[in-house]
Amino acid sequence: MRAVVVEQWGGPETLVEREVARPEPGLNEVLVRVHAAGVNPVDFKTRASGALIEWGDVPAVGWDVSGTVEAVGPGVGVFRRGDEVYGMPLFPRQAGAYAEYVVAPARHLAPKPANLTHIQAAALPLAGLTAWQALVDTADVRAGERVLVHAAAGGVGHLAVQIAKARGAYVIGTASAGKHDLLRELGADEVIDYRTVRFEDVVGDVDVVLDGLGGQIAERSLKVLRAGGRLVALPGPDDVPATVPDHVRAVWMLVEPDHLGLREIAALAERGALKPVVETVLPLAEAAKAHEIGEQGRTTGKIVLSVA
Repeated sequence: MRAVVVEQWGGPETLVEREVARPEPGLNEVLVRVHAAGVNPVDFKTRASGALIEWGDVPAVGWDVSGTVEAVGPGVGVFRRGDEVYGMPLFPRQAGAYAEYVVAPARHLAPKPANLTHIQAAALPLAGLTAWQALVDTADVRAGERVLVHAAAGGVGHLAVQIAKARGAYVIGTASAGKHDLLRELGADEVIDYRTVRFEDVVGDVDVVLDGLGGQIAERSLKVLRAGGRLVALPGPDDVPATVPDHVRAVWMLVEPDHLGLREIAALAERGALKPVVETVLPLAEAAKAHEIGEQGRTTGKIVLSVA
């Protein structure tokens, strides 16, 4: 099968397409024929340095997949051959989603949202689960609460806006001015141009902050949280402020495979409450170009590779 692998840690040019052996499903695993593979910032970071991922031989990048079940291993009762599925298998172990076939534990996948194409579905798993696990499982966002989403037009951010809105929250998003109309269409109640305004000067009494940027953003965000507020930092554990007031909570969260979360996300998509924005679609052979575009940090929504 065709797969995109990393010849050596480094820039996008280190991604090459190779013919590799097609995997076979084992106990409780399924073989998925990949129709589309989502591209995420973690793909760039791991390609550059290997990071903390448990790599196989050869290193193969990517986690987001949408496709059809090609074969079912022993013990799998939830899927049959031909089922359309999507998911983020194995993270943070190697999944190798930039390929024609992927083997995944059955419960790292879920039925693909029926109203979405494979391209759209492949944009959802990692970013959607990150937003869901941060806002729902970690922060427990409730109706009427005020939620501030940083980088609200990005891959995680634009889905977080919609998930928070579906939970009944008042949603505030930061983004450049050119992306404000999109955020309003997605349900944001208030938008802030971070290039011209310091968000902490115009926002207050926030219940939940979702920080997908890192740096000083988390520390500045503590100023806008009310008593009982929750800050969820996504980039890394070092992005949680060293000193956090007693009246608020601040945590770092790393996404993990989640069958039930994928089903919840699919349900939102099927009732029209969650729509992935796909800005760029490229063929599998142009994975390096997808990384070049993504690393510029200007993408609205997601980049997706078309495989089948």
